[in-house]
Amino acid sequence: MRNVEDYYPAKGRVILHIDMNAFYCSVHEAEEPDKYKSKPTAVAGSVELRKGVIVTCSYAARQLGISTGMLVSQALKICPDLIVIAPNFHLYRKYSKAFMNIAYGYTPLLQAVSIDECYLDITGSKQFGTPLEIAEEIQERIMNELGLPCSIGIAPNKLLAKMGSDMKKPNGITVLRIRDVPGLLWDRPCSQMYGIGKKTAEKLQKMGIYTLGQLAGTDERVLVERFGVTGMWMKKAAYGLDDSPVQEDQGKNKSVGHTTTLPRDISSMDDVSRVMLNLADQVARRLRRQHMMAQTVQITIRTPDMKTITRSHTLEKLTENMDDIYREACTLYRRHWKEDRPVRLLGITLQNLVAKEDSALQLDLFDYEKQPKKEQLTKAMDMLRDKFGENAVLTAGMLGDDPSTLIRNHKLRGTSLQTDFLREKRE
Repeated sequence: MRNVEDYYPAKGRVILHIDMNAFYCSVHEAEEPDKYKSKPTAVAGSVELRKGVIVTCSYAARQLGISTGMLVSQALKICPDLIVIAPNFHLYRKYSKAFMNIAYGYTPLLQAVSIDECYLDITGSKQFGTPLEIAEEIQERIMNELGLPCSIGIAPNKLLAKMGSDMKKPNGITVLRIRDVPGLLWDRPCSQMYGIGKKTAEKLQKMGIYTLGQLAGTDERVLVERFGVTGMWMKKAAYGLDDSPVQEDQGKNKSVGHTTTLPRDISSMDDVSRVMLNLADQVARRLRRQHMMAQTVQITIRTPDMKTITRSHTLEKLTENMDDIYREACTLYRRHWKEDRPVRLLGITLQNLVAKEDSALQLDLFDYEKQPKKEQLTKAMDMLRDKFGENAVLTAGMLGDDPSTLIRNHKLRGTSLQTDFLREKRE
């Protein structure tokens, strides 16, 4: 028999699988809690009693014996008080986009596999904490910001992450490692392995293979002779092995972001504002270099004890303007952080990006005459900085209370005025 290492070349990965719980019903409960909270509800493709089939149902309904695929008429016999809701896919897409945007703030490696579930590769997301801390924070934010429960699996691969998210519902988190597989999975029926369907499970039973442990112990050649390459995959899956990557959604908008670890902790809004202005300037400039527009602004705050939080807001219109980004970043900071609490790191990330040529810029009703002038000024500043360096043009806000004194002291030498100013303010 092969060693585990033969099956698992991609060591060290950390994958999350986020599975929204009773998604459609949970969305309706979040939208109208007074009407649906904690009540037996079901979403049906048709609410007509004879032909309607239940698409999903709430956990309160499941406890009464109602299940997906059941006829509405049958469900109402079990629970006459069942609330049957017509589907609203526009609403579901809205909430789907919202929870994935929260998840996307922790890694660009996000693979949406359906409207209510996705994989995240957080191997490179250590700045947000441990895998368990990241999962807990995502779960908490989805509940607090959207009112939706979700289950999350944490594992070294997609297969086990998916299996883990199914273990504790609703609103659970499960860590599933390869060494846990024999004790947790091998006594389960083969049909409970993600990827093994009912018909395949029946074929395995005819071969005398009922559990995942029996599948793991079956000679690989026997499985390959019966199922071809699928047999090889099933053998690996029974050991919890999977090297498939998280396929980043090609249609998913990228992000542009920048963080800075401060020379010392700061807490005053004046200092925070200057850092945010510097960050907004950098991310806006990178955005324009890529000829993109952004609609969502996210800030990152890290405390001296290394706790990291992110908060975001989607603007009414697309922007490439530093002022818009700076203003929204400061608003988010004031809304979610007390001024007397120190911070160690600050960051700004722009999300929901759209190519500028594909975006119809929505001009402000009272500012449309100034907009072309602003754009020309921004282009001129970018050209100067492209030719003479990033320090060729600075805003007064980056220089502090007395910019003229600082300019005389530095005489525009090669070092960054923004960085030197922040250092001087602290010294």
